Amino acid sequence: MRNLILAATAAPALILTLDASPALSAGLEIDVTGQASGTITIDLFEDVAPLHAAQITALAAAGAYDGVVFHRVIDGFMAQTGDVQFGRTGGDLSMAGMGGSDMADIPAEFSDIPFARGIVGMARSQDPDSANSQFFIMFAPGDFLNGQYTVVGEVTSGMAIVDAIKRGAGQSGAVAAPPDVMAQVRVTD
Repeated sequence: MRNLILAATAAPALILTLDASPALSAGLEIDVTGQASGTITIDLFEDVAPLHAAQITALAAAGAYDGVVFHRVIDGFMAQTGDVQFGRTGGDLSMAGMGGSDMADIPAEFSDIPFARGIVGMARSQDPDSANSQFFIMFAPGDFLNGQYTVVGEVTSGMAIVDAIKRGAGQSGAVAAPPDVMAQVRVTD
């Protein structure tokens, strides 16, 4: 089950310690439609989470994220998307959040970058090495995630769009129809 963001601790597979802020290089532009409408720009931290950044970039370049919904959105916490298997508009979204991609799961690349507002993290199951295609954007700090989930990037513009994403219900954060959609996701330099 990939739609879980867990607070439970598990032995981390890899902890990276950084002496400075992560270098920025490749990124994403995400055109969002629905209740929220506009473009979110994300810089990927290729030096901090190279395997995760490479997988997200490959999926975006292939168009795999185009038409994928924000399926789990918890007010004051985060907005989750990226289920390229079950999260596409026009299909049965009852399984959204349960799938991934055809690519292999990625070993954890934990760092000491805190989960602050605008940070992008990789969703996973209880297994630290189970991230695949799903990611989440933080609405507010989530220190309980620090060292437990891979930080893969940061929103550099469009946080007002993130803030406008349709919220889900209750603690599950399941979004009722119609959810907001990543209409198009482009890779940037």
